[in-house]
Amino acid sequence: MKTLGALTKIVSRLKKTGKTIVFTNGCFDLLHYGHAQYLEKAKARGDILVVAVNSDGSVKKIKGDKRPISPAKQRIGLIAALESVDYALLFDEASPRQAIKALKPDLLVKGADWKENEIIGGDIVAAYGGKVSTVKLVKDCSTTNLIKKIAERYQPEGG
Repeated sequence: MKTLGALTKIVSRLKKTGKTIVFTNGCFDLLHYGHAQYLEKAKARGDILVVAVNSDGSVKKIKGDKRPISPAKQRIGLIAALESVDYALLFDEASPRQAIKALKPDLLVKGADWKENEIIGGDIVAAYGGKVSTVKLVKDCSTTNLIKKIAERYQPEGG
């Protein structure tokens, strides 16, 4: 895991060597197959994949008081351990705009559940000539579905 300041310097050096920087972000709570596929597809679009992971407070703002299930330290540790991920950073804000402004990735990627013109930070990336794109997600593979399945399966008898 890197701080935004340290990662900004690293990314700047990598860009000078001609590397294409891909950026994505998410909560990545209860890491699952869909997450892994999404990150592999994002990585395939460039040379270096930077993943910004929402802090616990940020996840609560977005998903509600019952989330995250896994604490930030575990979520970012798992993301950083994936072969497709080159760098991971934690952010406290509700959106990754600050990280996108600082890193200036060549490509901002989100899942196809987002419309390209509605992707947070897309305006920032487009303003300096970067690109925004989406990747197809694995059908019915989400943390919300996983939580529902676990809750249903392990609900006490008669409850």
